[in-house]
Amino acid sequence: MTSFHHIAVLMGGWSSEREVSLNSGEACAGALEAQGYRVTRIDVGRDIADRLAALRPDACFNALHGKWGEDGCIQGILETLEIPYTHSGVLASALAMDKARAKVAMKAAGVPVAAGVVASPAKAAQRHLLPPPYVVKPVCEGSSVGVFIVRNDYEHPPQELTRADWTHGDVLVERYVAGRELTCAVLGDRALGIIEIKPAEGLVFYDYEAKYAKGGSYHILPARLSPEIYENIQKMAVDAHHALGCRGVSRADFRLDDRPEGTGELVCLEVNTQPGMTATSLVPELAAHAGLSFGELVRWIVENASCNR
Repeated sequence: MTSFHHIAVLMGGWSSEREVSLNSGEACAGALEAQGYRVTRIDVGRDIADRLAALRPDACFNALHGKWGEDGCIQGILETLEIPYTHSGVLASALAMDKARAKVAMKAAGVPVAAGVVASPAKAAQRHLLPPPYVVKPVCEGSSVGVFIVRNDYEHPPQELTRADWTHGDVLVERYVAGRELTCAVLGDRALGIIEIKPAEGLVFYDYEAKYAKGGSYHILPARLSPEIYENIQKMAVDAHHALGCRGVSRADFRLDDRPEGTGELVCLEVNTQPGMTATSLVPELAAHAGLSFGELVRWIVENASCNR
């Protein structure tokens, strides 16, 4: 790995996940300073290309989440400026951010996914495009922003999709898979452990509040699974990582219907190329379980930085 000295930590931005990104970025910046790096914190604005061209850091730690930071946009700027950066490159970032296209790539690689259709918000609000239960989620958002679960007793689809303040674009209407919420991180080409995520009592699913609010969820690590299923999920996480062309660290989310009356179905929901790095985030927890401290994790990520990713 290349040794870098001056690291610019990119955080904030103007996506719907700005606050989470600021938390991730500050945590990573502090850990990098503790590891001996010179760190410049940058709250990213639309002048980011000019700021980076003037600063010329050795590498950028990309702690941005959501649009413009996770979808290939900032990656393209960094490629143009020839500044090494962390996490996935332009194509993998854009592909993983588009949930519908990512599912096509994963399915082609043999990773099972839930069936779904893409629709405009207006069309998805008019009538049930799939038999309930199903899930409605923005095609290109993260952190469970704008996600609705439409249950069997819902007479109409979510009417929030017709509101004037809906800014999330087209939606993916996806068959609901009952059962357990599981996640597995990939570091390089190595699958880490598997966490089962349980939302706190009163929360319907692992939504934005469950992800980031203190006490919003609790984690079971390692997830209580048979060795065969555990290894299968780890293999699927690596296969999905490779199918999308991811680099550095990624995290794949799964649903497993192993209820007594369930189907046994296991599907990959999506791959996150910029996993959160906050106090409640999953990847640092998985790394710690594998014997990697938070400081060691961020050092590995930044020393893995490059262009042409």
